[in-house]
Amino acid sequence: MRFLRMIKKIMSSDQKQNKYYSLDQKGMGVLTGTLYEDFNQIKQLFTGAEDFAYRELQINSTCFAIILFLDGLVDIERIELHVIDPLVRQAEKLLQKSKAEINHIKAVLSSAQILEGDTFEQIIDQILSGGTVVLINGCPKALIISEQSWEQRSVEEPLTEAVVLGPREGFTENIRTNVSLIRRRLKTTKLKFEFMKIGNLSQTEVAITYLDNIAEFSIVDEVRSRLKQINIDAIEDSGYILELIEDHPYSVFPQVVQTERPDRVVGNLLEGRIGIIVDNSPFALIVPVTFFQMMNSPEDYYGRFIMTSFIRFIRYLFLLIALLFPAIYIAVTTFHHELMPTNLIFSVAASREKVPFPAVIEVLLMEITFEALREAGLRLPRPIGSTVSIVGALVIGQAAVEAGIVSAPLVIVVSTTGIASFMFPNYAFTGAIRLLRFIMMFLAANLGFYGILLGVFFIVAHLVQLRSFGVPYLAPLAPFNFNNLKDILIRAPWWKMNERPEQTGKRNLKRLGPRNRKY
Repeated sequence: MRFLRMIKKIMSSDQKQNKYYSLDQKGMGVLTGTLYEDFNQIKQLFTGAEDFAYRELQINSTCFAIILFLDGLVDIERIELHVIDPLVRQAEKLLQKSKAEINHIKAVLSSAQILEGDTFEQIIDQILSGGTVVLINGCPKALIISEQSWEQRSVEEPLTEAVVLGPREGFTENIRTNVSLIRRRLKTTKLKFEFMKIGNLSQTEVAITYLDNIAEFSIVDEVRSRLKQINIDAIEDSGYILELIEDHPYSVFPQVVQTERPDRVVGNLLEGRIGIIVDNSPFALIVPVTFFQMMNSPEDYYGRFIMTSFIRFIRYLFLLIALLFPAIYIAVTTFHHELMPTNLIFSVAASREKVPFPAVIEVLLMEITFEALREAGLRLPRPIGSTVSIVGALVIGQAAVEAGIVSAPLVIVVSTTGIASFMFPNYAFTGAIRLLRFIMMFLAANLGFYGILLGVFFIVAHLVQLRSFGVPYLAPLAPFNFNNLKDILIRAPWWKMNERPEQTGKRNLKRLGPRNRKY
């Protein structure tokens, strides 16, 4: 090409330099300022990438520039408007200078954000992230211009966390949008964001966010340390990180919260917790967490405390039903008939007269069928998914009773248990209860109520020793803290909850000023 031949001729005096690039102290390649050599080195790395594009410009008789970018990750019109047009329009002004330096080029560009980079690692990373790079002949630094643009989903209502009260905005797959949703709710310089890249091939951008005047520095350091230790090819979703940073990966109970709701993240930041936002994922992570946090919903803080406390009581009641109801049915019908009233015993016995299976097999059949219907409803197209789940459960349940495969009381037990499992605000926590329900059923089938009590004992013992980034999972019950009980089984009115949870916000406990109500 004529352009490249001119460059080679002009740069003939610089041929004594290294053929491609020199090395800095860290062993990474640095730009030499020789345009042809630097450009060829970058172009060689993108061999076979047909979306790699570049534009050659002649600024004056001795100065040339090359603009590099990936087609599809940048806004071509903005590059024309903010980069190419200014250089062309200011060419006459630049021609008056004997040597166009990087500051001269930078001064005529109209982009909002222009950075400088001097290593090949920086240049490649910025190109892959959607940046536009300008290489200038004779300059050992390149200009990095932020003109990213790609298709993205708009802010919508969260799909996995139904909103009754409160904001209806949900996170998207764009990390910058998610950061702005949090920043818009907390207009303070104390809100900090730390960015890093994880994934050897994906180089996924991850942000740690916390309130500098509230969060414990030791927890922030621990989060930062665990993220830096991740060594994996790619991070496709925040779920990858969730599993790699948990304290107890073999526990069925989640120790990290996933959420689509910015208001939930902000609420936890105000209590001293740390948020983790992952690019390309609409789910943010919150650490550390406790058992009682899994049972609370953001709506609990938007309504009146009396109704909220009642709903929380119902939630904990149905937690016991979701975990123990099928096991209790098995234990009573198999071992402990004396615990049922006489009339109820006759009714259950009559309904099970034609059932050919023992109680545990009967329950397992119905529970597995119900779980299959639930998963099918999630995977099917939305217009028919919910219909299949509800109608399928009714039709199959009725048909099973009429065929004598299961008894009518069992259908009531399984249906009530299924409804109870939908009461929990956290999906991962729901999965833990569903799994433990089967274990409790096997214990009840072999040991009756003794097995149920044994299972409950081991669950409580396991919860007591669980930690989430050093915070006890059952705090503030174990260890006991009376002041923090105002937001556990019930929600006290806001004027009573004047302190943050001590396990995460003890650096700045006060969150509510003196109550000034006079009525």
